[in-house]
Amino acid sequence: MSSNRDLKPGEDLRQAVARKGSFLGTLRAVAWSFFGVRKGAGYEKDIAQLNPVHVIIAGVLAAALFVLALVLLVNWVIASGAAA
Repeated sequence: MSSNRDLKPGEDLRQAVARKGSFLGTLRAVAWSFFGVRKGAGYEKDIAQLNPVHVIIAGVLAAALFVLALVLLVNWVIASGAAA
């Protein structure tokens, strides 16, 4: 395996995007990262296997779902009258 110094500019990104990590595995890794609990070995495995494009997409989706859940929760609390 070649070191990063031997790669042409952008080649390391091309190699990372070509990884065969599953999108479900990426979602699982992103979910664990939202909780902030991940073993070092699992993190290293994720770094080696996950496709960075999948990580970005899963992160944006998870953040959007989190914000949506918060908005729905606030609307429900306000509508129920519990906030008064």
